[in-house]
Amino acid sequence: MGSSDFPDGGLKAWLVVFGGMCCTFTTFGYVNAWGVFQEYYQESLLKDSSPSSIAWIGSIQYCLVFLPGILVGRLFDLGYFHTILLSCSALLVLATFLTAQCTAYWQFLICQGLAVGLACGGIFGPTMAVIAHWFKKKRGMALGLVAIGSSIGGTVIPIMARNLIPRIGFSWTMRVIGFVLLATLCLANATLKRRLPPANVVGGLFNFRSFRSAPFSCYCVSAFFVFLGIYTMLTYIDVSAVSLGISVDISFYLVAIVNCSSGVGRYIAGGLSDRYGPLNIMIPLTSFAAIFTYSWPFAPNQASLICVAILYGLSSGAYMSLLPSPLMAMGDPSDIGRRLGMCMSILSIGALVGPPISGDINSITRGFQAVGFFAGDTILLGVILMTITRHLLLGRPLGRI
Repeated sequence: MGSSDFPDGGLKAWLVVFGGMCCTFTTFGYVNAWGVFQEYYQESLLKDSSPSSIAWIGSIQYCLVFLPGILVGRLFDLGYFHTILLSCSALLVLATFLTAQCTAYWQFLICQGLAVGLACGGIFGPTMAVIAHWFKKKRGMALGLVAIGSSIGGTVIPIMARNLIPRIGFSWTMRVIGFVLLATLCLANATLKRRLPPANVVGGLFNFRSFRSAPFSCYCVSAFFVFLGIYTMLTYIDVSAVSLGISVDISFYLVAIVNCSSGVGRYIAGGLSDRYGPLNIMIPLTSFAAIFTYSWPFAPNQASLICVAILYGLSSGAYMSLLPSPLMAMGDPSDIGRRLGMCMSILSIGALVGPPISGDINSITRGFQAVGFFAGDTILLGVILMTITRHLLLGRPLGRI
C-alpha cells in the first residue's frame, strides 16, 4: 500500500488522533502515575508491606498494558476494534471505582494491578494499530501527538491525587479519578474509527514466521531490555526524594514533572522521526535516558533531582512515543495489530519484573545507586540492540530508518 493511499490528515484522521490522546491519557497516563501511589501506600495504606511487594501492583499494570497485545492485536485485525475498546473502557472505570474500596494488599493487587492493567492493555494496543490506518508520511507526528495524552494524564492524575487525598480521602479521590476516566473514554469511543477493512491474515495469535526476520526479532529483544529498566526511575523517584529529606509536598510532584516533560519529548521526537526516521531519533534519546537513570541516585538535593526528572522525561518520552513506529514499517498494514501485539507481549515481561527487581536491589543495598546502575545498564543494552536492528534493516551502520 503506497503513501498516497493514506489520508495523512483531514478531520476524520485528526479526530482519530484526538481519540488516541484520550486513550493514552486513561491508560499510560494513569499507569505512569503509579509512583505517587507507591509512595502513598508505603507511607499509609500498605505500610506493613515491603516496597518490592507494593511495586508488584504497579509492575502488573506496566506488564498488562502490553501483554494483552497479542490477543487484542489479532482481534483488531479481525475487525473487533470497537468491541474491545468499549468493554475495556467499562472495565477500567469499574476497576478504578473498586480500588476506592480496597483496604488489603491482595485487593489492591487484583483491582489496581490486574483489572486496571488488563483494561489498559485492551485499550492501548488497538489504539496504536488504528493510527497506522490513517497516517504514513506523518505517522511519527501522529504517534507523538497521541503519546502526549499519556503525558497529560501522567501530570494531571498525580497532582489530583496529591491535592485531593488530604481533603476528601483516598476513596473519594479514586472515585473522582474514575469519573475523569469515564468522561475521557466516552470521547475516545466516539472518535476512534478504523479505516481499512478487517483482514483474516494467515496464522493464529502468533505469526512465528515474523521471528525469522532478524530485524524484527532484534527489535523485540531490545524493547524487552529497555522496559526492564525504563520504569524504575518513574516508580521510585518519589521514594528516593523522601529518603534525601525532601518534603512529601515536593516529592509527590516529581512523577508529574517527569510525565509533563515527557510530553515535550514525545512531540519533538514525533516530528523529527518523520524527517530522519524513528530509529535515528530513538537511539540517541534513549541513550540519554540511560545516562539520566545512572545520574538519578547521585542527585544530592531537590534542585538537581528536579533537573534529572525533567531531562529523563524528555528523553524517555521520545522512546515511548516512537516504540510502535519501526514495527509498523516491518510488514503489511493488514497484519499490524498482530505484529504490535507480539512485540508488546515480549516487552511486557521486562515491564513486569523490572521495578520489583529494583525494589529488591534497594532493600538489599539500602540505597538507590545500585538500582540506577541496574536500570541504566538494561536501557543501554536495549539501545545497543536497537543500533543492531538499524544495521540489519539498512545493511549499513547509518541511514534513514
